[in-house]
Amino acid sequence: MSERFTGSFTQQEPIPEAGIKAALEVLQHGRLHRYNVAEGELGETALLEQEFAQLTGAKYALAVASGGYAMGCAMRAIGVTAGDKVLSNGFTLAPVPGAIASLGAEPVFVEVTENLTIDLDDLAAKIDSSGAKVLLLSHMRGHLVDMEALMATCDAANVAVVEDCAHTMGADWKGVHSGRHGIIGCYSCQTYKHINSGEGGFLTSDDDEVMARAIMLSGSYMLFERHAATPPAEVFERVKYDTPNISGRMDNLRAAILRPQLPMLGAQVDKWNARYAKVEEGIRNCPGLHVIERAPEGRFVGSSIQFLLPGYRPEQIESFVQGCAARGVELKWFGAAEPKAFTSRYDSWKYAAAQRLPQTDRVLAGLIDMRLPLTFTLEDCSTIARIITDEAMTLSQSVAAQ
Repeated sequence: MSERFTGSFTQQEPIPEAGIKAALEVLQHGRLHRYNVAEGELGETALLEQEFAQLTGAKYALAVASGGYAMGCAMRAIGVTAGDKVLSNGFTLAPVPGAIASLGAEPVFVEVTENLTIDLDDLAAKIDSSGAKVLLLSHMRGHLVDMEALMATCDAANVAVVEDCAHTMGADWKGVHSGRHGIIGCYSCQTYKHINSGEGGFLTSDDDEVMARAIMLSGSYMLFERHAATPPAEVFERVKYDTPNISGRMDNLRAAILRPQLPMLGAQVDKWNARYAKVEEGIRNCPGLHVIERAPEGRFVGSSIQFLLPGYRPEQIESFVQGCAARGVELKWFGAAEPKAFTSRYDSWKYAAAQRLPQTDRVLAGLIDMRLPLTFTLEDCSTIARIITDEAMTLSQSVAAQ
């Protein structure tokens, strides 16, 4: 009988008891709005921002309603307006081009490599050909490009970098926290990310005026003095009357849930990476399956794993995915003709101008994606790896026999 897996790929760990206790305290006093605080009190959201800034090494942090809002707010704060061209990875998730489109700006997609990072040669070419002055860099699925090389390219061309760190909270490049190379880092606290408040996000920056604008944009109602990790009051005097309120604040309830999770992040990353290593070890030498190599200079967060099935026809890959599903292993395939769940890709986003990325097309055609929740044990990961390997070998043998 074929081995089966019976776990859930969408079941997260429970909120820590300290988070539940803090959330109940907020519910009991009823002051959920971040600016509804008692005299002399720093609310949960302000404290969370202070702690997140300290965690990442940033000068300032702002807690917002979602990672997608963070990206849109970040680009508004640096001056992106309707009609501007904004560079971004050809391989990312829909909220990234969605954030660009929300401003009326135009996404310009850049090729990705087989290691799922932005192609630096194509980036340089697209900077020249498009004239774009902003890169919304997606660290998609936690794959970190050579950040020193990327920043050298962008700095030389006067291109501002906004980092989408939805999949890299807790990661770093040569010891520098992800999100700290560009002018702004954007993070997500959605349920499937690295700290969990259901929805939520952060911006971080060292730039006084950019962060002051972001705080005004988020809907501070001139209550910016109730923040902790914030620029001086005189900076707000320069921006407060010409920055619109586009409300997207985080509330004290979500902040209370998140604060106890921040000190746990390092240990959680170790747990994810142990699970990632177990799956990767089990599938690495499987015929017809290509493991994505991670740059040794980067510390990643293995909350998901990707691999390639290069050279197979769509119906063959679909058969593989269905075979794994029948045995309890839930995979997502970015090469399918129609988007399913989060697997849409650049040619699915019809609000962006039609573009051609042949290298990205070739990579995505065989790209498989799988979540690794911390509710999986290491033995679960070994079981999953055996099932994937078994189904991949069946596929390889079937194709060889044809």
